[in-house]
Amino acid sequence: MGRRIIFITGGCRSGKSRFALDCANQHSFKKLFLATCEVRDEEMAWRVESHKKMRGPEWQTIEEPIEIVDQIRRHADKAEVILLDCITLWLSNLLTQWNNDHKIMDEIDKLIDTMKHIHNSLIIVSNEVGMGIVPVDPLSRRFRDLSGMINQKIAAVADTVVFMVSGIPVFLKGGE
Repeated sequence: MGRRIIFITGGCRSGKSRFALDCANQHSFKKLFLATCEVRDEEMAWRVESHKKMRGPEWQTIEEPIEIVDQIRRHADKAEVILLDCITLWLSNLLTQWNNDHKIMDEIDKLIDTMKHIHNSLIIVSNEVGMGIVPVDPLSRRFRDLSGMINQKIAAVADTVVFMVSGIPVFLKGGE
């Protein structure tokens, strides 16, 4: 697989991470997993360990809840592929840090600019949260709205966009 930006979205437990790993494992060397999750309870600790086992020992893992753009820039020349999992967890982390949507979108613009200028492949995972009912509280609506805007921006610059449904990839942009 040559240099590509692959964006994988879908609902919870739709197979996004497994598909992203399958895409990334087409690379034989220098794979970097950029995890945005912060372990805050036993269930999340179990999920993180499960994902680590799924990846295997050939992966370098960096856990970074906020400064993902800096990590991508820092490691762009050291990895053939970077798998970023996941944008919506990153957004949650940003929302706990900043109560300013413009600042958050500025950070997204930095990510988009970085995506356009790195020379390695980048696989980005994000949840699709806009297909359900309108959330009842303002913070949840804000999260849903920002997630949708962020996903649109990433999809616009991605070479391939995949929507996962029940473990089945549906290609929205680019080919298989």
